[in-house]
Amino acid sequence: MAHELKLPDLGEGLVEGEVSRWLVAEGDTVVQGAPLVEIQTDKATVEIPSPVAGTVLMLLVQEGELASVGATLAVIGAEGEQLLRPVESPPSHERSEPGPIVAVVGPESLEAARATPAIRTLARRTGVDLSGVRGTGPAGRITEADVRAAASHATAEGRREPIRGIRRAIVEQVERTHRDIPAVTFVEECDLTGVDLARLVPLALHAAARSLREHPALNARVEADEIVYLERYDLGVAVRTEAGIVVPVVRSCDSRSVDEIDGEVARLVAAACAGTLSPEELRDSTFTVTSAGRLGGVLMTPLINHPEVAILGLHRVAPRPVVRDGEIVVREIGNVSVTFDHRVVDGLQAAAFCLDVIGRLQAAPRPPVQSR
Repeated sequence: MAHELKLPDLGEGLVEGEVSRWLVAEGDTVVQGAPLVEIQTDKATVEIPSPVAGTVLMLLVQEGELASVGATLAVIGAEGEQLLRPVESPPSHERSEPGPIVAVVGPESLEAARATPAIRTLARRTGVDLSGVRGTGPAGRITEADVRAAASHATAEGRREPIRGIRRAIVEQVERTHRDIPAVTFVEECDLTGVDLARLVPLALHAAARSLREHPALNARVEADEIVYLERYDLGVAVRTEAGIVVPVVRSCDSRSVDEIDGEVARLVAAACAGTLSPEELRDSTFTVTSAGRLGGVLMTPLINHPEVAILGLHRVAPRPVVRDGEIVVREIGNVSVTFDHRVVDGLQAAAFCLDVIGRLQAAPRPPVQSR
């Protein structure tokens, strides 16, 4: 009997995923437990195994398309089983005699069967009438490429590239953040003269975790009509990769030394760049630290990592003239910012937290000066 491979619950409140890559083709023979498809979410890429052994009869979602949790991705059965287009299964009393084995993909109407909800949303955004689009996907389904090709007839200017993978996750996160979070940024200078800038991110994670214990409003999240104050300090660190920005999580930053955090950050950055981070390493951060690095400007306003309520930004460090004890001296100065959700955190709380972090950074041990 044909078996439907459905997109499972991916946890973390995720309701959909992108089919990043099929690992099989229609007609392939698979064993139970063999990986069938890679699903890209806004957290990680996960492999979905085959629930049964058999032959891949039909792939229903194209690479690059979104599928909702519970949607049928493929049909697996015995070689030669007959497949029909997605239809309602007729009541048993209407069946006059046993017919061929039929794979029932789902209770969608014929119109809905030709395009997933994500494709219909894309069509609305691009002004494409799906009734005039010929689907090139399995069973005549309309794909993202079909919609974009139809839209390009109206305007074919410029090079076009589908939004997929991590870039799609970034787009969705940015849209959600700007839609849901009234963000405000507080910024102050920090004197980092003598600080080992190669360890600035671990130092900031260490300082932020300890400051969050004193300012719990920034280590929280909004859930429905409640503010949840978290009692763990699992801090995300923004990492730029070739595919885009990911935010792996350094666990228990409040109880780790700077050296321990430094080692963990190095491991996570290497895994992020290699594309080998596990889903668990990208989940459940309570606060995030981001650094623009050497290319960063004097100030940026980073996006809050939803569902968190604040993010710490580290900006370019450079020699600047400052006044110390009534004299102008040159010091290594960098700006430190806190962007915060004004529904949960007010300006006074954000400023107090930021100044607390700056105080800890400025008090951090300096490496010994090497004699010549």
